[in-house]
Amino acid sequence: MGRFVSTLIAGLILLAVLASTMFVVDQRQYAIVFALGEVKKVINEPGLHFKLPPPFQNVVFLDKRILTLDTPEADRFITAEKKNILVDAYIKWRITEPRLYFISFSGDERRAQDRMSQIVKAALNDEITKRTVREVISGERGKVMDAIRQKVMEEAKQIGVDIVDVRLKRVDYVEQINNSVYDRMKAERARVANELRSTGAAESEKIRADADRQRTVILAEAYREAETLRGDGDAKASQVYAQAFGQNPEFFKFYRSLEAYKASFRSRTDVLVVDPSSEFFRYFKGNGPAERPAAPASSKK
Repeated sequence: MGRFVSTLIAGLILLAVLASTMFVVDQRQYAIVFALGEVKKVINEPGLHFKLPPPFQNVVFLDKRILTLDTPEADRFITAEKKNILVDAYIKWRITEPRLYFISFSGDERRAQDRMSQIVKAALNDEITKRTVREVISGERGKVMDAIRQKVMEEAKQIGVDIVDVRLKRVDYVEQINNSVYDRMKAERARVANELRSTGAAESEKIRADADRQRTVILAEAYREAETLRGDGDAKASQVYAQAFGQNPEFFKFYRSLEAYKASFRSRTDVLVVDPSSEFFRYFKGNGPAERPAAPASSKK
C-alpha cells in the first residue's frame, strides 16, 4: 500500500513537471522563454512548445495586437503665444521587437505605457511651443500630429515598440482664460456685425438716394410732358375757337360775355360796383348796344 502511494505521488510529480515543460502560444501573442532574467528564446509562431521546468526556464507572453494608450487626464502645454492649453491625446502602438521590449521593461506593460506617455508628452511640448493656439487647433493640426508621430516613432524603436498612430482628441484653453477668450470672440463677432450693419446702411442710403433721384427725374419728365400736352391742347383749342368764332364774331362776343358772367357771379355773396350802362352788361339787356341811364349805378349781384 505504501509503495502504491509513493508511486502515485511520484507519478503526479512527474506529470506536473512534464506539464510545466509544455506551453501553448496563441496566434495573438509572443512567447519569451528566459532563465534567471536572460532571454533564451523568442517564439513568434502559435502552437505547442516545450521548455525546461521552472526554475530552470520560465515563459512570459506578450501581446502582438495593436494596443491603445489613452491618458485619463489632459496635459497642460504652453503655446508660442505663452498661453496655457489642455491637450488630450491617445496612441496606437504594438510590440515589434519582443526581445528588446522584454529587456527594457521585463515584460511589464504598465512600465512600457508610462515610458511612452513620457515620450509623447515631450514630443507634444516640442511641437506646441513652436505654434500658436490657432495653428494647434485647426490650422496645422495635421502637421502637429505627423511631427509628433515621427519623433515618437524614432524613440519607440529603441524600446522595441512601433507607434501606429498619434491623435489629438481635444485641445482646449485652461479654465482661467476661457472667459477672456469668450469675451474676445464676442467682441470680434460684434465688430463683424457692426461692420455688416454699416455696410447695409450705406447700401440702403445709396439705393434710397438713387430711388429719389429716379423719382424726381420721372416726375420732372412727366410734368414736362404734361405741360407740353397742355400747351398743345390749348393751342389746338384756341385754333378751334378762332376758327369757330371767326365765322360769327357776335356769337363769340356773346360766349365770352357768358364766360365772364360765370366767372364773376360764382356765389350769392359776390358784389360788383359797376355802371349798369357799361359794355359789360350789354347781354343782360339785349343784343343791341347798352344805353347809359341818367341815374348813377348802385350795385349788382
